[in-house]
Amino acid sequence: MKISYNWLKQFINTKLSAERVGELLTDLGLEVEGITDFESVKGGLKGIVVGEVVACKQHPNADRLKLTEVCIGEDKNLQIVCGAPNVAKGQKVPVATVGTTLYNQKGEALKIKKGKIRGEASHGMICAEDEIGLGNSHDGIMVLDENVEPGTALHELFEIENDKVFEIGLTPNRADAMSHWGVARDLRAGLIQIEKNAPINTAPVSSFHVEDRSKRINIKVENSKLAPRYCGLTISDIQVKESPLWLRNRLKAIGLKPINNVVDVTNFVLHDLGQPLHAFDADKIKGNKIVVKTLPKGTKFTTLDEVERELHEEDLMICDDKKPLCIAGVFGGLNSGVTESTSSIFLESAYFDPVNIRKTAKRHGLNTDASFRFERGIDPNITEYALQRAAILIEELTGGKISSDIDDFYPKKIEDFQVFLTFDKINQLIGEEIDSGIIKTILSSLEIKVNNVSESGMGLTIPAYRVDVQREVDVIEEILRVYGYNNIKLNDKFNVSVAISDKFEDHKIQQVIAQLLVAKGFYETMANSLTTPKYTDFTTSLSASENVEILNPLSQDLSVLRQSMLFSGLESLAYNLNRQNSDLKFFEFGKTYHQKKKREEYKHLSLFVSGMENPESWKTQQIHTDFFYLKGIIESILLRLGIENTAIATTNLSFFAEGLALSTKDKVLVDFGRVNKSILKEFGIEQEVLYADFNWDLIIKLAKNNRFVFQEIPKFPSVRRDFALLIDQSVRFDAITEIAYQVDKKILKSVNLFDVYEGKSLPEGKKSYAVSFTFQDAFKTLTDKQIDKTMSKFLKQFEDQLGAVLR
Repeated sequence: MKISYNWLKQFINTKLSAERVGELLTDLGLEVEGITDFESVKGGLKGIVVGEVVACKQHPNADRLKLTEVCIGEDKNLQIVCGAPNVAKGQKVPVATVGTTLYNQKGEALKIKKGKIRGEASHGMICAEDEIGLGNSHDGIMVLDENVEPGTALHELFEIENDKVFEIGLTPNRADAMSHWGVARDLRAGLIQIEKNAPINTAPVSSFHVEDRSKRINIKVENSKLAPRYCGLTISDIQVKESPLWLRNRLKAIGLKPINNVVDVTNFVLHDLGQPLHAFDADKIKGNKIVVKTLPKGTKFTTLDEVERELHEEDLMICDDKKPLCIAGVFGGLNSGVTESTSSIFLESAYFDPVNIRKTAKRHGLNTDASFRFERGIDPNITEYALQRAAILIEELTGGKISSDIDDFYPKKIEDFQVFLTFDKINQLIGEEIDSGIIKTILSSLEIKVNNVSESGMGLTIPAYRVDVQREVDVIEEILRVYGYNNIKLNDKFNVSVAISDKFEDHKIQQVIAQLLVAKGFYETMANSLTTPKYTDFTTSLSASENVEILNPLSQDLSVLRQSMLFSGLESLAYNLNRQNSDLKFFEFGKTYHQKKKREEYKHLSLFVSGMENPESWKTQQIHTDFFYLKGIIESILLRLGIENTAIATTNLSFFAEGLALSTKDKVLVDFGRVNKSILKEFGIEQEVLYADFNWDLIIKLAKNNRFVFQEIPKFPSVRRDFALLIDQSVRFDAITEIAYQVDKKILKSVNLFDVYEGKSLPEGKKSYAVSFTFQDAFKTLTDKQIDKTMSKFLKQFEDQLGAVLR
């Protein structure tokens, strides 16, 4: 939320710097995330001066250019080439001197330099309105008053507003601070604490006056539960036009685009007081009646953004005698708003049920300034005041007249909250005794009325607009945030509770594996569990029937819980690849969710690898990550957790173009492989992506049941022997390993494949594997005779079972 400091100072008079005010607001719980500068004219017209055109003639080398001589109050006149059709001798014009930076209406910068245009020197620029941000016209140069002296700085002739704008990270509970008035109330409470009493200045409405009663529009509220209060009046004989400069500057400072004097006033009052308003073209209201009601499900309604929407039976609508005009509290209709031809308006100010407004806004995917406030709860007791404030401004800016009394539907007043606050509870929660006088001052500064005081506590009345303060603990929180968390003294005694925890707890094992992966160059990611349902269409391994759907999704793209870790990871990869980060290694611990006979969720560890293994370096050869690189990472994770004796098979998941699955006791531990190109194409990813999906629930179970066995380091040396085997293309390396251990698993310690060759010199259908065997005996040194005997057995079994031939 953006708050203008100049606007804020209209409510509360303070000479503190914007930075100091930002610190105060942050201490009060309205965290200021940043302070930015605002200039009503970007650049402040610096470097632009008044010039007098003392000579103007045709450019010798261009039909559409003029060669001018301009006096800017200095000893020497400037020669400037100008292309404007209206430039003429004797004019007073704005001149941007060399070195000046100009900003147009879009904020685009242009620095003025010396140069030659079609062979003639040009030392500056004679400017049009839009080139310096003073208007939209580009028909010709801007001509100034003839009485202005040459050399006068242009910013002296125009009112330029400089402002500081606070970006406040407003928490959802602080509905009372959704306006400049609300922020000013908090700031006043903070100033009182630092002994700077500053009263709140609210705009008077004593000038509100009904000119005549010739155009009354009757109000009928059919559902008072959804619309507890509804006010309206009519203003006639208005002239819709551009707003005055002060109003345009107020809106621009907080990032709003001015539209016209009527709409701008409603936006101004919304951000001024926190009360949303809506203006209807009164001549488009049929039957001279406003009806607040719900409509049948499926009713079609076209909103201001020209989108036809189907209404829900719970959507509250503002209607006339024939048709709907507006989705109450959310968005206006296409054909009922204010236009340049509007001559009279019906002005609405209301309090709608927050829950209903939120449901409607989310249902239609709409998030407006009005719905933002209504759904959090506004002040029901300023509805009439805000309407009068807006009516006075519209009457003043449009030349119109108020043509009806205020029709105020308010059958049941929303009462303030009653809370009893005990002193013992204050001391217990805060941990420090605060003087009762200070507490009363704080409560008074927050407009909380102290009704009575006893030895045990105080009876309080909380204003209705403080929807977040309804319990004793809420009041204590208000006292503490104004008193200052930093003012609570810390006890020198430091207590620590030591909890008994299992070393195999999930988070501890996650930390072990996370550290291992980080050491190997991986980065941890954390993706949103909410995702789009369309991802189930990308693969046959997922079913749309298992989607866990969200009742009130933020959007269609976040309407279900994910069934796979793959797609959120690919989103992260695509984001990085689009920003020139091509060598990527990610991991994520997360959950997937499935709607089966009942809702189920499973824990996973996912790995994503793409690009090069190592960063580019002059001393290291660039190597692409491949299937075997990922397999090595997976094996290192399982080894670190002591999980061995896994079975390997082809994966059943259709995510993969090719992949494997490691299992234990018929349960899959991890599926991994190359992601299908058809899936990558959906994310705009062109390079190869390797993906691994661990069943983390099973990993944790195995890790807990695993018991590490320690043994002495062997005293006797190991021996290595190699074979170069010519085998069929279909033979896998694990078959060689399995046969070798069947022959002799007592002294055989490892089998390693260190070279694979497939070339023209080999028979068709054959390949060559270079395999090493490592032997070791824990009790003696092995002899050549013993090793040769074992190698002969290996060779015979390879020949008999695999048809292998020694090369």
